[in-house]
Order: sequence, then C-alpha cells, then structure tokens
Amino acid sequence: MERKVETAWCPGCGNFAIRDCLEKAFAELPIPANRIVMTSGIGQAAKMPHYLEVNYFNGLHGRSLPLATGIKLARPDLSVIAYSGDGCMYGEGGNHFLHAIRRRLDITILVSDNQVYALTKGQSSPTTDPGVVNDLSPQGSLNASLNPLALAITLGAPFVARGFAGDKGHLTELIKEAILFKGTALVDILQPCVSFNKINTYAWYRERVFKLEAPLADRHEALRTAELWGERIPIGVIYRDDRASCREIKEIFRREAPPDQIACQADMTCVMMR
Repeated sequence: MERKVETAWCPGCGNFAIRDCLEKAFAELPIPANRIVMTSGIGQAAKMPHYLEVNYFNGLHGRSLPLATGIKLARPDLSVIAYSGDGCMYGEGGNHFLHAIRRRLDITILVSDNQVYALTKGQSSPTTDPGVVNDLSPQGSLNASLNPLALAITLGAPFVARGFAGDKGHLTELIKEAILFKGTALVDILQPCVSFNKINTYAWYRERVFKLEAPLADRHEALRTAELWGERIPIGVIYRDDRASCREIKEIFRREAPPDQIACQADMTCVMMR
C-alpha cells in the first residue's frame, strides 16, 4: 500500500515524480538511510526533504551548499545531498554553487529546475528562457538564461547530468549514479511547473528530450552537448571524469585549522578532488 504524504505542492507538480525517484533510489542504494543527509534552502523544491525519511537540514534561501559543505567536512562518512530549486541553487545560491564545484567535495547536488520561482508565484528565475512572459515580466524576460550544465563543466565538475521528471525510471538511475559517484556530482532535473510555467510542460519536454547512450569523457564535446536546448534537449550523464585523485579532508584541516583542532580529524576518510 502506497504511503500517503501531505505536501504543499500543486496537483501535477513535477516534484511528486522526483520524490518518488528519490524514495526508490534511497531504498535501492547500498547506503543505510541513517547515513544519508539532505540539505535545502527555501522554495517549493526545497521542501523535498520534509517528505522523505532521511536526515535533513532545511536552511536559508540559497544556502543549501554551505550547509552541505559543513556537514561533509564534519562527517565525511555521510552521503550528503544538497537539494533545491533553480532559483535557490542558481540565483540566491549562485555564488555557493560556483565555489562548491571548485572545492570538489564528495557532495551530490540535485536541482528541481522548473525555470520559475514557483513559491513566489512564477517570477523569472536564472534558467527562464529569454522572452518568456510572466506577471513581473509582462514584456518578456530580458535576461539571458543560465546554462547550469555548461557552467558546471566549465568549472571542472567531474559529474554533470540532466534528468526529466517525466521519465522516472531514467531519473532514478541518474540519482543513484550521482550519489555513488566519488566526487562533486550535479543532476539538473527538468521539472514542469503546472501552475506558473505554461511553456515547458510535460508534453513540451517529451517532444524534445533524448537520452544520451553513454557519458561523454571529453569536456569540449560535453560542453557542446550541454549547450543543446530548444528543438533537442539531452538527458543523461553529459560528462563524467573518473580520473580523479584522492585528497584527505584532514589535509584541508592541517592547512587551515589550528593545531589543536587537527587531531580530531585524524580518522577522516578521503574525498575525491580533481
């Protein structure tokens, strides 16, 4: 019997499908639930950890990644997942997004990308396409849209992927692969907003998405693929680099922490750094 969970999401919201994928992924991963911790900011997507049976820290708008970084440094034995929407992660949290990739800790970044600020009634977000009309942009969005996949690849993220809430089987496998990847992993999830985004609908995506057969190992080719948008939209692992070296978190503390704080980090495990 399916467990009923009361949520604050609109009927038909893509977040319901993503929640199903996360629940299934957590059940199938070789990681005990008490070793998984999610962090989130503010927004409809950021409510996701409330509806899952995992440890979580719900913080401030745009601050899911500082929380994830702190938790990973303090408890490198945990599987840490930063989860929020495109506004929270790429807008208010854009600076943290850049530097989280630079640090290359073993953190999974999952983003519900519906191309609007849904909690505050549909304003343009960093990923809104130019020209899209909404209540606060009656003449159409004037800004260029952010391409988070291309940005992550440019910054050197070793695992960059895109999923679609309308293909739950494919998305579940992507999430599992990202969590098991030893290094910083980004999965940008195309998540239709049925209330405020009448353009990027389930039907619109289904006419355009295509699955990549295998991860791309060449950064330049991956970047070209990440830039595809419009008539054809790739989903799957766009870039994966397993040629990473292992750096111990205790080495970070040895360089940055006072000597009396280093001893307590002696048993910390390695995280993958490029």
